[in-house]
Amino acid sequence: MILSCHNICKAFSEKKVLENISFHIEDCEKAAVVGINGAGKTTLLRIIMGELQADEGSVTLAKDKTMGYLAQNGAVDTSNTIYDELLSVKQDLIDLERKLRECELAMQSKEGAGLEALMNQYTRLTHTFEAGDGYAYKSELTGVLKGLGFTEEEFSRSVATLSGGQKTRVALGKLLLQKPDLIILDEPTNHLDMNSIAWLESYLINYRGAVIIVSHDRYFLDRIAVKVIEIDQTKATTFTGNYSDYAVKKEQLRAAAMNAYLNQQREIKHQEEVIEKLRSFNREKSIRRAESREKMLDKLDVLEKPTEARADMRLKLTPRITSGNDVLTVEGLSKAYGSQILFQDVSFELKRGEHVAIIGDNGTGKTTLLKLLNRLVPADSGLFRLGTKVEIGYYDQEHHVLHGEKTLFEEISDDYPSLTNTEIRNTLAAFLYTGDDVFKKIDDLSGGERGRVALAKLMLSNANFLILDEPTNHLDILSKEILEDALNRYEGTVLYVSHDRYFINRTAHRILELTAHTFVNYIGNYDYYLEKHDAVTASLMRSSSPEPSPSPLQKESEVKQDWKTQKEEQARLRKRENDLRRCEDKIAALETRNTELEQEMSDPVTATQSVRLQELASEMERNHAELEKLYEEWSELAE
Repeated sequence: MILSCHNICKAFSEKKVLENISFHIEDCEKAAVVGINGAGKTTLLRIIMGELQADEGSVTLAKDKTMGYLAQNGAVDTSNTIYDELLSVKQDLIDLERKLRECELAMQSKEGAGLEALMNQYTRLTHTFEAGDGYAYKSELTGVLKGLGFTEEEFSRSVATLSGGQKTRVALGKLLLQKPDLIILDEPTNHLDMNSIAWLESYLINYRGAVIIVSHDRYFLDRIAVKVIEIDQTKATTFTGNYSDYAVKKEQLRAAAMNAYLNQQREIKHQEEVIEKLRSFNREKSIRRAESREKMLDKLDVLEKPTEARADMRLKLTPRITSGNDVLTVEGLSKAYGSQILFQDVSFELKRGEHVAIIGDNGTGKTTLLKLLNRLVPADSGLFRLGTKVEIGYYDQEHHVLHGEKTLFEEISDDYPSLTNTEIRNTLAAFLYTGDDVFKKIDDLSGGERGRVALAKLMLSNANFLILDEPTNHLDILSKEILEDALNRYEGTVLYVSHDRYFINRTAHRILELTAHTFVNYIGNYDYYLEKHDAVTASLMRSSSPEPSPSPLQKESEVKQDWKTQKEEQARLRKRENDLRRCEDKIAALETRNTELEQEMSDPVTATQSVRLQELASEMERNHAELEKLYEEWSELAE
């Protein structure tokens, strides 16, 4: 065991944030800390690092072990270049290397005992240098910088000229090169593109030390974590497995807790009715029995009702009108800024009901394309057409749709006067605004907070074509899941840019990858993209090799055939989704009916009616047989 936290408690102004938090981390274990925004995750990390004093409890780090911490805004020396800032981590090896060179020079002029002493010193220094990977530290440093998305041309840039996100990447690089026994990371993927996140995943999976991660990137947690520590309502619960395992177990525990609560409530109500009935008899014996039952009730440890964070936060997106089948047609679109070409001669189509994700490295032009489709920037060449009755709802990262002088409540109520106060509050609560937060002015919010308000407004709109730029930025996991559910039920068309792979996996029917100034089309979610990416890239490289160009008629035929194949695949996927939904509905109906049958069969009145009991048992048996078939069908469809 490398770290132990025992009964950690922390409060701010009498508000409890952490209460009796206990868990441990084993050597080389990779653990995730999850919870809604404000649950106390960062507070816990700061207590572990000794930056914040706990009110009660203890943190114990194993003897001779080291810790390293990356905060959300990692501190770096702005007087260095990027390369030199990371090189500072290896100062001990640099000093050793200097001493080795000094020894080599000194040995040229020494003889006898003096030379022998120098050679012994040189051997010791060499051994220490090799043990610290001294011959590989420069290539390791270069690999980390490139992995985190820095090009060799940027190595010599001054840290002072970097953005906040770039400085955090430099701080992350320093931490990885320090190789502590326990790495603690607070939102490490916030400023990384997909390639850098994938690199960091591989690095941490193979890291010899232990890792504690706070992150809202569920795909990242799925790949790395083998333990999840959930902080919920000041308490901590530990789950084995990755994020998806945790989500399943969490729901099972919540359902079991709710059943226990409801059963106890039914029993309490029953006992109260019996007590009331006994008292109504107004006989001494009956009253004593009533009092006895009351004493039993008083001693009962009443269960608290489990929290249902999403019970009132079911967002529904409903287009006011249905668009035509052809929603967007893009032909030969190009855009460049000076000599920097973003995309060139791109063409694609969107049909009604499609959910399409645009992915690609930072700076390739994804956001520019969305702005172009909203006529905020002009194209250099090419055109695009919107289909019949298409109404766009646009979410941009600059949040132009908000009014700074209004409160959050006014921002929603003025645009949607038909909503009740409760509906407005529930909508804002889904995006983390509760209580008096709804009366804050838009001008007083941070960029991330404004983004959540803009997203809330968009979710209430009647648009039938949503264009979203990084919609999950600054959302906690719960809010992401609410948004995902809303988009999956949405009958309109969606085109969005996102780095959130879990979000893409759950909501995308198709992926357009912007690479080498053009789009590559994948008909499926993010897992499908990963499965096909290498093969598609290899195919594109082969097709780009010098060969006789196909004739225009051949090109047109190939495009038509490719489009036909795509549409057939999309139709197959939509049919599978519909079949899956119908299968789930049948399963739910039969399971509900079986519950009703069980209740009727357990009724004392029914117990005396053998014919009726036989009928109920026969129906239940038929239902079970049908359910077995449906479960099998569901498994095949889900696969």
